[in-house]
This record gives sequence, structure tokens and C-alpha cells, in this order.
Amino acid sequence: MNNSKKTFVLDTNVLIHDPDSIYNFEDNIVVLPLRVIEELDNLKKVPDERGRNARKISRSLDALRSKGKLSEGVPTESGGLIKVETQVRADVPRALVRKSDNEILSVALGLKENGSRVIFISKDINMRVKAEVLGLEVQDFEKAKVSFEELYTGWRTIELEDNLVDEFRSQGKMPALKGEELVANEFILVKSASNPEKKATGRYDSNQQVIVKLKYADSRIWGIKALNEQQKFAFEALLRPEINLVSLVGIAGTGKTLIALAAGLNQTFDTKDYRRLLITRPVVPLGRDIGYLPGTKEEKLFNWMGAFYDNLEFLAEVSGRTPATGKSKKKKSEFNVPEVVDELFETGKLQIEALTYMRGRSIPGQYMIVDEAQNLTPLEVKTIVSRAGSDTKVVLTGDPYQIDSPYLDSSSNGLTYLAERLKGKEIFSHVTLTSGERSPLAALAAELL
Repeated sequence: MNNSKKTFVLDTNVLIHDPDSIYNFEDNIVVLPLRVIEELDNLKKVPDERGRNARKISRSLDALRSKGKLSEGVPTESGGLIKVETQVRADVPRALVRKSDNEILSVALGLKENGSRVIFISKDINMRVKAEVLGLEVQDFEKAKVSFEELYTGWRTIELEDNLVDEFRSQGKMPALKGEELVANEFILVKSASNPEKKATGRYDSNQQVIVKLKYADSRIWGIKALNEQQKFAFEALLRPEINLVSLVGIAGTGKTLIALAAGLNQTFDTKDYRRLLITRPVVPLGRDIGYLPGTKEEKLFNWMGAFYDNLEFLAEVSGRTPATGKSKKKKSEFNVPEVVDELFETGKLQIEALTYMRGRSIPGQYMIVDEAQNLTPLEVKTIVSRAGSDTKVVLTGDPYQIDSPYLDSSSNGLTYLAERLKGKEIFSHVTLTSGERSPLAALAAELL
């Protein structure tokens, strides 16, 4: 092998995370140990994203065979080389024997012993630890990684003189200040420099290049109002028809799911801007998986979508809404909340779907909520958003601190990746919510536990 180039040895999970990853190493050498091919073969019939990605990378490797022998290395357009390694091996400590992961490590170690500058790439933390202990240079796969600590929040605070705050309140708009590099649909909390209690909220209109007052800041939507400025920003993003894609990031109890659901019910049942409210989330268990669930698809989904049912019942109760009459005339004691929730589904305008079944669909004219989006890879988020048809709005919510996927973290998940990549686009808006409003107990748990 050409020793002037780096040799990147890829773990199986890198290919499952991004099937195109083999083409992301420029003019260097990419090595796939034969054990990786075997693991891909074991995954090819799995009926989820892992199986689809395994099949995709297998097709890519099959296409490369027409250009040369993978055992010797096939050149890429960027001047690199992709090779499946079958021969090179090195001895590893006895504690690592008889495990397929360690066969992959032995290939990387053998290439290093042969004089190559080897960099081992894996999404698995323990694999990276073992590789480093063996003396290998180690990296995570970071093509779609952003710095979570520097993530775009979607809003900022600007301090002005007292009279300028009054002027903004009365006129409803003001020019963007010099030195403030605002982006499209960024939200502004305007505060008085002399009186912090005097404040107003606005949004940057990139077409007019002015900050305009929020239109929906004080709206009551299905019985709820924004309890803080960040929730006002979220409602504004969710209710503005020209914004087709919204991401809401926040810790537990900040209200992101409740607000997204209330705005969706309002625009589906009241203003009829959308013909259906579609709710979905990735099926990733918290804690030990309870295994097979009996019943119909709807009965199975009920167990995964409990948070939505809880929020639907809360909104039905606080709003007194029924799908048939719009406003219930019954006394609160006679208001049957579960019955009302069932009526919402019976209208056909509210649908809950497993994320597994979203691939291949075209979704026009719908308001789509993707909850727990922090458990999705950037590729999965791209797949979901690309399902959106004409006049569809997509809302992604999640907490990057609560990730259940073993190969994602707060910086590499699809939700934070989307927020950073689409920042400044006129049809996109993002809000990071930090103030917990569920309860003092929930706020304390989110902060300290």
C-alpha cells in the first residue's frame, strides 16, 4: 500500500450510520476488514434502517467490483482507494480473542505493523477505547457532527435604550442593528438596558431586513398560552404558514411536544391549513426492551406514543374542545376526555404512525410531528424531511441530552445536525427552549439528575 497516504479502517457501525461513508476520506485508503462484510451480510434482512443501510453499502461495493478487485483495492474519483482486507492480521491480547469486533481490530493493528499510518474509525465507544489501548490512532466518524455547545439557539437577546423599546412596541418593527449578524427567522428578545422588565419579542424578516413583532405571541391555542419568551418563539415558528420546517430542542418539561401538538391541532381542525395531523417517533426503548407487544398496529403504537396521548388528553381537557361541535357545552364534570381523544382519531384528521413505515411515502398537505428526533441519524432525518410533499409542514422535537441510540450523541444526532445545517434558510426556523414549565419537580430533575 502507498505509505504516503493515510489508511482508514472502518468499523461496521460507521457503514450502518452512513452507507456513503466509504467515499468521505478524499484521496486516502479506506479498508474494510472481511469481518465487516460478514456483519453486513447478517444485517441485510433486518427490516429497519440498519438493514436498508446494509443493503445499500453492499450494492455500492458490488458496483465497485466492476472497476477492479476489492481485494487489491479499487480507485475512487477523489484519488483514494477502497479495499476489502482478507489477509493481514496481527496478534491481539488473549482477553480479546473469539469476538468478531476484535477480528476487525486485528486487521487494523496488522496494517499498522506493516508500516501503514492507520486510523481506526468507529461509532462504538468501547471499540475506540480498545483500539487506543492497542496503540491505534482512533477517531469517531464526524462527517455529520456539529458542536452541540455552540449550536444555533434560534434566538438572541438585544438590549436597547428604553425609548427604542417603546418605539418597537408601537411601530411593530425596527431595522436590524449594525454588528448583529441575524439570520432568517431568528427570534429576538428586545430588552430595555435601564429596565430589564421592559421587553418585547420579535423575529428577523430577512426579505425586508427588519425585526418585526411576533404575530402569535399572545395567542391561546387549544387552551394553552406561551408561558415564557421561548415558547412564544416556538408558537410563532409553528403557526407561520411560510415556515415549512421547524426544529424544537429542549430538556424535558420545556413544553416542546405540547406546543407542537397544540399548533398542529389548531391548523388541522380549526384553520384547516392542513388536511391531516401526522405524528411519529422512532421506536427506541428506554431501559430494557419489554419485547414483543400483542395486538394491532394501533394497539402496539399506543405503548410507544404514550406521551402524545397524555398531551392530547390534556389539550382536550383544558380547551373543552370536541371535534364535532368545536366547543363543548358540557360541564367539566361531564366532559369525557378519553372519549374526545377517540373522536379526534375517528375524524381521520389525526394519525399516529411508526417511523418505520414512513420510507417511500409522499406526504402532501399535512402537519407532521417527529418526536424524539434526537434518536435519529442525520441520514434518517434527511429521509423523513424528504417525504414532505406540497404544502406539508414538518416539526422535529427532541432533547439531545436524552439519546437512547448507542451510536449517537448530542453532537452527531440528526436533530442538532439539521438545526445547524439549515440555519438561515427562509422556510426553516429553530428554537432552543431552556425554561422548564412542566412542574418544579420536572425542572429540578432535568437540571440536577
